[in-house]
Amino acid sequence: MSDKLDRLLAKLDAWMPQELSEADWNSAVAFRWRRKDTLLGKLGYLQAVKHTSDISFADLQHIDRQKDQIFSNTKHFVAGKPANNVLLTGARGTGKSSLIKACLNEFAAKGLRLVEVDKEHLTDLGDLTELLAVRPEKFIIFCDDLSFEDGESGYKSLKSALDGSVAAQVENILIYATSNRRHLLPEYMTDNESYRHTSDGEIHPGEVVEEKISLSERFGLWISFYPPKQDEYLDIVGHWLNHFGLNQSQIEAARPEALIWALERGSRSGRVAWQFARHWAGQQDD
Repeated sequence: MSDKLDRLLAKLDAWMPQELSEADWNSAVAFRWRRKDTLLGKLGYLQAVKHTSDISFADLQHIDRQKDQIFSNTKHFVAGKPANNVLLTGARGTGKSSLIKACLNEFAAKGLRLVEVDKEHLTDLGDLTELLAVRPEKFIIFCDDLSFEDGESGYKSLKSALDGSVAAQVENILIYATSNRRHLLPEYMTDNESYRHTSDGEIHPGEVVEEKISLSERFGLWISFYPPKQDEYLDIVGHWLNHFGLNQSQIEAARPEALIWALERGSRSGRVAWQFARHWAGQQDD
């Protein structure tokens, strides 16, 4: 009977998500929040990330103001000083998520850790916060490419976690999110119909508009990103070509093709520059 019970418990254990060991906490600097189907329903758990990006602040060109802002905020957070949750918004491919990864590489040795949470798992933020709050490390909860449609459940969970829950904000956790939308929700022309005009001519946003801006306003620090100018784009291309071992004459020869590459994609950005550099450097020995 005991053997059967042991086998049953072993099978049940295989269905349950495995908790991180202390060795996992000590060896990893980045984690992902996952969900697993179990006999008890979907349960959330942390998974250590074995391979992380090695991008640094020096690799990110022509966003110096943005680098200074997030570096200073993260430095204060790691040092135990007051710091803000951060919303990074703007054009695609301009370095928003890369900047957060660079923060991890800059401050990991000082105890900073990164936890990536998908949008559909934001309803688990309360459980995740309780799990992280007892740890000695400092955690950035990272939500990449964040936006919501009307009525999505994760919206209110994030709003509550940022500011508004009856629970106090945890001192060793910040939320850093990236989005192409400044207010994180779709905005429609019909939203303007909810504006109110008082007798003295003052304009007040209605409830629809107030609701849509209330989430983004709970981030203490907003950092905006814009597409690089042509010469800045070429500088970024040159940086990455140099990173891949090309000399200056090879970099100069690549400039016209780099412009064509961006034109064909309808965008100049750090991501496009990185993609071109990989393409160009890879074909040099062909």
